[in-house]
Amino acid sequence: MLITSRAFVEISVIIILLLTAGLPAVIFMKYQKNHGLHLLYWGLGLLVFVISVFLELLMAAGIFSRFLIDLYLFLVAILVDFLAMGSFALFGNKKYLNYYYLYTGLASIFLLITLIIYPVGKIIIHHIVFGPLPLMVVVSSSFVSFPAAFFIILIAALSYKKSRNIKLLSIIAGVIVVSIAGTLYIAAIPVFLYYAEFIGILLLWIGFK
Repeated sequence: MLITSRAFVEISVIIILLLTAGLPAVIFMKYQKNHGLHLLYWGLGLLVFVISVFLELLMAAGIFSRFLIDLYLFLVAILVDFLAMGSFALFGNKKYLNYYYLYTGLASIFLLITLIIYPVGKIIIHHIVFGPLPLMVVVSSSFVSFPAAFFIILIAALSYKKSRNIKLLSIIAGVIVVSIAGTLYIAAIPVFLYYAEFIGILLLWIGFK
């Protein structure tokens, strides 16, 4: 069953935006202290997440255009890339991270090209980003987000096995949830998008506090 209340959607997004807004600053301050490259990438990913949530708020309020929708779809994919790069940096293998730079750079260019060539059109239904995308956009965004999500989960398991750090587990769980949240608009119950974003941000705050 779709939840179609504009007020519900707007309030949900506002709460998520308020919870998210300060998190990149917290992560960047931690990065300044210990210069962990993973913190830099996670901070950039969360900054992109803040922007994408702000775009969700605009679209829930009925403010949208092809440019804003394309920008939203691009940012949702790119934020997963940044989170994956943070995971690779946490893992500590520079060679694998360099390979991923090359792959994600090419995949992101492919996504950008498909968004330009294939018009997405209006996919705002009941104030939520929810609707069919052009096949090539689905393919190109999958090249960006699916491998990133896979590596995030894999590296999360390896990192926790190595450290057994509960706070790290909370951070990694939050990274995983946030990384998949942006794809949930295609689910049968798209309001799960907001549940996932809310849970992911809470896990990140618990880990970074």
